[in-house]
Amino acid sequence: MSDRQALADGLTVARDRTLRLVDFDDAELLRQYDPLMSPLVWDLAHIGQQEELWLLRGGDPATPGMLPPAIEDLYDAFVHSRASRVALPLLSAADAHKYLRTVRAKALDTLDALPDERADSPLLGGPDPAFAFGLVISHENQHDETMLQALNLRSGAPLLGGGGHLPPGRPGVAGTSVLVPGGPFVLGVDAADEPYSLDNERSAHVVDLPGFRIGRVPVTNAEWQAFIDDGGYRRPELWSARGWDHRCQAALVAPQFWLPEGTRARFGHVEAIPGDEPVQHVTFFEAEAYAEWAGARLPTEIEWEKAAAWDPEAGARRRYPWGSAPPSGEVANLGGGALRPAPVGAYPGGASAYGAEQLLGDVWEWTTSPLRPWPGFTPMIYERYSQPFFDGDYRVLRGGSWAVGADVLRPSFRNWDHPIRRQIFSGVRLAWDL
Repeated sequence: MSDRQALADGLTVARDRTLRLVDFDDAELLRQYDPLMSPLVWDLAHIGQQEELWLLRGGDPATPGMLPPAIEDLYDAFVHSRASRVALPLLSAADAHKYLRTVRAKALDTLDALPDERADSPLLGGPDPAFAFGLVISHENQHDETMLQALNLRSGAPLLGGGGHLPPGRPGVAGTSVLVPGGPFVLGVDAADEPYSLDNERSAHVVDLPGFRIGRVPVTNAEWQAFIDDGGYRRPELWSARGWDHRCQAALVAPQFWLPEGTRARFGHVEAIPGDEPVQHVTFFEAEAYAEWAGARLPTEIEWEKAAAWDPEAGARRRYPWGSAPPSGEVANLGGGALRPAPVGAYPGGASAYGAEQLLGDVWEWTTSPLRPWPGFTPMIYERYSQPFFDGDYRVLRGGSWAVGADVLRPSFRNWDHPIRRQIFSGVRLAWDL
């Protein structure tokens, strides 16, 4: 398949999912389910605004766009907080849909006009005109995941079904670990290997790590219940000082959406908590306390990437934990259709060279690492993607959740959030020193 066709397909897959997630009446799209999240109609128009900016205006906000400047300003995520967006004079749902259709038609025309071989492009401001399309695809997929977070916070009768079929898990894998011997490996990627990688994933460089052990699979709901039963939320000695303060202020007693008597709410459905499913909706502070209780620790993001991507026999990175084949339903739970994590042990074919499973998909996994640039970092055409967040109050999450688009995720992909956040589809994988 040509790059042009792959990009067109990526745009279509992301847009189809977006439209499924906003297939509600105007009143629903204008609701704000929680101050942490935007109304869905804001995300909808913001997706179009960013696509127009990067594919039709060369990333130059001074170039006149389709929206009046005062309207376009409403969709600047750095200017308007999520909590404030519900009060803004946003485009109606009908106008947002019309705007998206118009932008997409012009974007596809621009894609058709790209040269067959990549060359310098003043329009897109960089050496690879296709990169801007990859950036837009990644951006829309990220907002689709954000909209799923919002829908999960919604109160009232369910709008979404229970989710698609998932393979069964395997007994005996929860709580086990695999060895990652010490030695050098290549951390990060270069554009030549991953042309659509983002700036914070670059550049590839050699890192020498001591050996460690890492969980074969993420921590499960049943394991988390044992932590609760042993007083994990009542024992300050398990928590960092800052974590304990937050636990007390936020009155945390279980993962978000857990209800009494072994049930949970998921997209408005109340159901039994599956014991063999990876726990999700926990903060970094909760993950840290659980690790202390379990006699373990959280991995660094560098350890995580080595366990996921490095093949010691080949002395090289794998493109995915399992090899070079693109993600599929046989090796990972991605794409959002399941609406939940798969049971642990569901994807033995997705194991890394070291034997760690379910590294891509299911849940984002907290690491101890703050977000910092790799050596040789150079901002990409969208300079505000990573750089403003370096050394802020964030922790890096790795691996991607079930809600991530399958064609935009890599072992080098770095997500980040505040350590108190748990509306995100976040979970835990343990690590141990040797």
